Amino acid sequence: MIDLDGLGRLSAGSRLFATGAAESSYNLAFDWARSVVGRGVELVTAGELPPGALCVAVSLVGSTTALGEQLPAGDEPERAVRALERRLGERAQAVVALNLAAENALVPLIAAAGLGVPLVDGDGTGRVFPLVEQTTYMLGGMSPAPLALAGGSGQLVLLETAADRVEELLRPVVLSVGGWAVAACYPMAARDLAGVLVAGTVSLLMRAGEPGAPRSAAAPYGVRTLCRGRILAVEGSTGHGADLALPSLPTSIVLREPEGLRRLVRLEAHNEVVLALADGAVVATVPDLICMISTADGLVVDVDKAEPGLEVDIMVVKAAPVWHTERGLALGGPRAFGIPL
Repeated sequence: MIDLDGLGRLSAGSRLFATGAAESSYNLAFDWARSVVGRGVELVTAGELPPGALCVAVSLVGSTTALGEQLPAGDEPERAVRALERRLGERAQAVVALNLAAENALVPLIAAAGLGVPLVDGDGTGRVFPLVEQTTYMLGGMSPAPLALAGGSGQLVLLETAADRVEELLRPVVLSVGGWAVAACYPMAARDLAGVLVAGTVSLLMRAGEPGAPRSAAAPYGVRTLCRGRILAVEGSTGHGADLALPSLPTSIVLREPEGLRRLVRLEAHNEVVLALADGAVVATVPDLICMISTADGLVVDVDKAEPGLEVDIMVVKAAPVWHTERGLALGGPRAFGIPL
């Protein structure tokens, strides 16, 4: 059961390696969740549900900054799920997360509370990827469509298309409804969800969010500190990533280790850091999650907040094993971001 205390722990754990979370939108999502969680939301495993029970993934899509500027009415998660139910002719019996980073850990909880259904203990990435199609659900043969989208000004859009075209069509729609929306997607039976879920990650983040828990508690497959460095420069990139159909501009961040080998470290970013090189040698890549952690306050430094003079630890969170398979690398590895490694 996730009650108010559990919400606080989940919220804290969800931010330990979360990139791209704006403070205003995060606080809004937390207050939103706190207002609806009531006596608590039941947390279940996929195996505890009836095998044929319809499960729906719920996620914020678009810009977290836009969410902080254009406030929700509060019924967006429920409206999105109800629209998908009408299309399928079936009631959802559980909600599951697309990913569990910051706001996206809270929106599925809000949906479950509003719908009066359980939240499944797990998610579809085990980390965060920028595209709705980059999930373990997709790797397991599940399609994100049909997908229902609820905007903050009352808009409701139903999207039906081939699985590999969802992001292409979804992004301009999200922009047209104000820059953010809540999506209900990946409808699947509980028996299918059990086979494609990164299981147990909600419970994991709740434990990681307990006072005094080490940051590594939020990394079930391991985490390593690549280096400590001071940012020297942040550069716009015009290289291989310039033509990618992804929702940000490519960026390079250059750091220098102040001690030890004093290596020059370059981070290549597109929505997130996707490649790390030390003195020209590759030392980390997606699908592992590469994070900049401020040495001053221990918070994640987003790519768009990086600036010369900041001292950061570069931490690499190992992705779930499925991401290191041939199919996982094709969907979420370097080549998926335009890096020919």
